[in-house]
Amino acid sequence: MIQNESITYAQAGVDIEEGARAVNAIKETVHSTYRPEVIGDIGGFGGLFSIAAAKNMEDPLLVSGTDGVGTKLKVAQLINKHDTVGIDLVAMCVNDVLATGAEPLFFLDYVAVGKLKSEAMAKIVGGIGEGCRQAGCALIGGEMAEHPGVMDPDDYDLSGFCVAVVDRPKMLDPESVQEGDVLIGLASSGLHSNGFSLARKVTIEAMDREQVTAPCEELGGQSVAEALLTPTRIYVKPVLSVLEQVPGAVRALAHITGGGITENLNRALPKTVNAQVDLGTWPVVPIIKYVCNAANLSDEEALKTFNMGVGCVLIVDPAQAEAVEAACAAAGETTYRIGRIVSGQGEVQYANEGSLYAY
Repeated sequence: MIQNESITYAQAGVDIEEGARAVNAIKETVHSTYRPEVIGDIGGFGGLFSIAAAKNMEDPLLVSGTDGVGTKLKVAQLINKHDTVGIDLVAMCVNDVLATGAEPLFFLDYVAVGKLKSEAMAKIVGGIGEGCRQAGCALIGGEMAEHPGVMDPDDYDLSGFCVAVVDRPKMLDPESVQEGDVLIGLASSGLHSNGFSLARKVTIEAMDREQVTAPCEELGGQSVAEALLTPTRIYVKPVLSVLEQVPGAVRALAHITGGGITENLNRALPKTVNAQVDLGTWPVVPIIKYVCNAANLSDEEALKTFNMGVGCVLIVDPAQAEAVEAACAAAGETTYRIGRIVSGQGEVQYANEGSLYAY
């Protein structure tokens, strides 16, 4: 069919001018994350970052990671709070690459929206910038894509990508884990960004908006929505500090994400040992306990769904465990000795059955 009348891109649903305003709105945030290695500015076709510092490494390896925030965004959209989900986006990427002992260097984001609004975009990217500052990496580029007719006007989705570097001789390696090593758990801040399809089903979808946003005694006065939106903890700076202060003490690291402790701690093990986790040796974060109770989850199911209050596990030489705990404390981390490495086949096993909530 021949269209006689002219139709602009804006009339089709994509506002180029609003896109330019959005870029201007995020410039200050982007600049606040820059490291000395950043070359140029946002607006080019590619982000530039010098890796000259890698020349001082014996065998530098680049480590990359990509992830999203998932359906946690639906909670943010429900209560119109968009300034923290960007922290989650960065955290899910940088905590993953940290498992090798790598330092995140730079980050790129992709934001897909139904209708671009510069003010809302500034809040979202503001959270991404805060996450990058917490991780010490530079936000050197990204993409804001308007999807009229594909997404609802107020809907959006986030994904991100980071690049890190580690010197191969200093890399954390599951193959170095030995029987007798100690499991040191680093406290999580809440659900982080995993298990939200279940969490929403038994909270957001089972309650009206007033119930979701009302103060809840079980959550220390927070509302359910606020507790669900607590940003993912970023472990980069504390862990890198520990690796520097107590070299060789940490053998491997597990980032506890989707799949919980059961399906993530095993990724940091060789096939010759098991991780024996002692239930009841750490506190379960209130919002996680709340969700598990609402879903009537068994301990087994909970441990393979949520982080249960442990967002990261360090597998540590027992002779240096106290030094690692002291270094973690000095870096602001709360730690718990949650178990040990025993002979096995690369699996996670649990002791003290029935004691998950006993702490």
